[in-house]
Amino acid sequence: MSKVTPATRALTAGGIVFTVHSYDYDPDAASIGLQAASALDEDPARVLKTLMAVVDGKPICVVVPSDREVSMKKLAAACDGKSAQMMKPAEAERLTGFKVGGISPFGQRRAVKTVIEKSALGHDRVYVNGGQRGLQVRLSPRDVRDALKAIAADVIA
Repeated sequence: MSKVTPATRALTAGGIVFTVHSYDYDPDAASIGLQAASALDEDPARVLKTLMAVVDGKPICVVVPSDREVSMKKLAAACDGKSAQMMKPAEAERLTGFKVGGISPFGQRRAVKTVIEKSALGHDRVYVNGGQRGLQVRLSPRDVRDALKAIAADVIA
């Protein structure tokens, strides 16, 4: 497994301090985020999952704790929109350049508006996908927010 991905290149280019952590990815896991948390022996609240959604027809990247679900109503409101829905997996892969299970908020093909669950900012360090299945990067949640110019909002159900 390569530990250099578009996501890790983007983090390095942005001068963001991070560490890389690999684990055995299970494609049959009921929850990819929870499987990553378990494999890394971390609290699921500190292992964030990256989801792609659509708000009023516009793509949105959503970063939330792996043990929580996104409220579509709250997400739409955070983006000053009327309605939100999850993006279809094939569309998420085409838009981001990453495979489902390996989508990172960093290094996507096209920059899109990003929303991070505000409760994640309460941790000193969090994990986000490093741009490949079985690869996580550990960094400050404030660096995630700032580097992505993300909106911090309550978007969990």
